[in-house]
Amino acid sequence: MKTSQDQPFLLQVCNLHKRFGGVYAVKDITFDVPTGIIYGILGPNGSGKTTLFNLISGVTKPDAGQVFFQGNECTAYPAHSLAKLGIARTFQNLRLFTGMTVLENVLVGGHLITPTNLWTIGFVQHSHKKIEAELYDKALQWIEWVGIQEYRDLLANQLPYGAARRLEIARALMSNPKLLLLDEPAAGMNPNEAASLSDLIRSIRDQGVTVVIIEHNVRLMVSLCDTILAIDHGEFLAIGTPNEIVRHPLVIEAYIGTSNGLAK
Repeated sequence: MKTSQDQPFLLQVCNLHKRFGGVYAVKDITFDVPTGIIYGILGPNGSGKTTLFNLISGVTKPDAGQVFFQGNECTAYPAHSLAKLGIARTFQNLRLFTGMTVLENVLVGGHLITPTNLWTIGFVQHSHKKIEAELYDKALQWIEWVGIQEYRDLLANQLPYGAARRLEIARALMSNPKLLLLDEPAAGMNPNEAASLSDLIRSIRDQGVTVVIIEHNVRLMVSLCDTILAIDHGEFLAIGTPNEIVRHPLVIEAYIGTSNGLAK
């Protein structure tokens, strides 16, 4: 495997396998994600998309295969170690701290990568207070940036659904990721909310964060992504531009539609 200085890919996934019982959830999936793009992973419900994310993000250990980030192997690293490397993610089902405020939830993302330890807390109070003040200011900036400043002091369980999705993204961004994994962020959104979310995701890419997004919403993926990998039943179907993917016969068959229907 080449080092990060020798190759252009931020994320490389090589021959990943995962079985649950006798069923493959992910089977021999390989793909490369260049820096600075929005990369989509498309598939019907139950196609293995979330399992693939779980393998990449350290939630689940693969049975076989490797994951490389910036040219260095990080297969099955725990999530907190991946956060320190620069990988953050959101979840299909919201995982917010519902009894904490919006601001407190976002601060959690900063604490994942803060070099705070017993020494700074117990013996170097000034240093610890400075770190906390910097995190507080940064959290406020991300809250405003994703457009939920009006909810700053509300508990997470008091938010409208769309704002809760943006909160989860703000918390992920708080950890200074180089790679952001978004697991069906538009699930449950109406078309206007999904369009607004697409604008936000493009802005994240424009901030220098590479985005990998999984969705079964074909319309959103076609409008948003630079490259799309299509999978079904845990297996590779096709890879290409959005227009190529929606016209690919295997993708059409997986969705039981037509190329025109998929593209709309």
